[in-house]
Amino acid sequence: MTISASCPALLLSAPASGQGKTTVTAGLARYHRDRGRTVRVFKTGPDFLDPMILERASGQPVYQLDLWMVGERDCKALLYQAAQEADLILIEGVMGLFDGTPSSADLAELFGVPVLALINAHAMAQTFGAVAHGLAHYRPSLPFAGVLANRVAGPGHAELLAESLPPETRYYGGLPRDGEITLPDRHLGLVQAAEIADLETRLNAVAALIAETGLAELPPLVAFPAMHREPPPPLLKGVRIGIARDMAFAFLYPANLDTLRALGAELFFFSPLTDADLPEVDAVYLPGGYPELHLDTLASNEPMRAALRQHHASSKPIYAECGGLLYTLESLTDKEGYRASMLGLLPGQAVMQPKLAGLGMQSVQLPEGELRGHTFHHSKLETPLTPLTQGHRQRNGQPGEAVYRVGRLTASYLHLYFASHPEAAARLFLP
Repeated sequence: MTISASCPALLLSAPASGQGKTTVTAGLARYHRDRGRTVRVFKTGPDFLDPMILERASGQPVYQLDLWMVGERDCKALLYQAAQEADLILIEGVMGLFDGTPSSADLAELFGVPVLALINAHAMAQTFGAVAHGLAHYRPSLPFAGVLANRVAGPGHAELLAESLPPETRYYGGLPRDGEITLPDRHLGLVQAAEIADLETRLNAVAALIAETGLAELPPLVAFPAMHREPPPPLLKGVRIGIARDMAFAFLYPANLDTLRALGAELFFFSPLTDADLPEVDAVYLPGGYPELHLDTLASNEPMRAALRQHHASSKPIYAECGGLLYTLESLTDKEGYRASMLGLLPGQAVMQPKLAGLGMQSVQLPEGELRGHTFHHSKLETPLTPLTQGHRQRNGQPGEAVYRVGRLTASYLHLYFASHPEAAARLFLP
């Protein structure tokens, strides 16, 4: 019986967000993919935008690894499966290396994956060595591979950075300060991969720079213990689920789609932006995204709005989260004050805010069962409805996002991770 599978692996982290982790992870994946290697990339923590970039770079689907939301057992199963088929496993950390409970460092230590610290060296010289030393020694039990400098001004700057490091810390080199490789962003994070016209050029440019660093070598082998997941009961056998997927609704975990399929559902994708009708389905899933960037198109697609209203009037299930929730409201107003009519299935309106309005991991106890997930949004909702229930914040157990239910419509700002309780997720879609 196989007790483990070994594969070269590396976790890329940083002192904080905004250091360039996604750019470097994507460039590294593209570099090794171009050499004929199968590269599996994972993202620590909840995120939809970074995985879009990483999937384009690697050519493989990108799954979440989070010891709380995903769970230790499923993290083990995902890594074990990847190690059996991949030539390289890369894990992009979330925020700073030690941020959050659990953190990227907790994940790296649990699975013995060496950590590469990416440090933005802009406007920094010898302090680079102090930051690197702190990351390497803050937790002595952490497997630490070394450091890579990002946004290096030139050869002289690179020399100062290298000289600042203690002799026991490996320096993998540096990447230049180059706007041509920087990935564009907006209020929820990076711009969606499909919206970056020159993404392939950027990925190839980063890969060419990676070739000149120590990251051109494969990292050491890591043994991932055997772990298999039992399939859930086929509660959705024969159930046809229509899933909105386009530039306005694209925040979908691959694991959520896998879970629905494992439950027996048949999945059909449609676009609220361009389609005139729903597929022949028993239930509808409206995921998150950027409806606020497509107000006129959503509002003017009256055939689709009518189809969704009819679906709801027929007492068929609709599950809507975050951007999907906004679409079900009477109206949505963008940051410039422009207001447009939405579906009107849920009474109320939302207005985009200049600052973050909700963030963090939460669990929620629904009548269907308890599920875990997260919230991350820039809008404020006003509705006369009394919530069905509220989430609970993972950090302190305080009340979190409200969940609303009108007929068979269930809507919330929460992005749920279906694999945290497949049977509960199934009940949201049962006709």
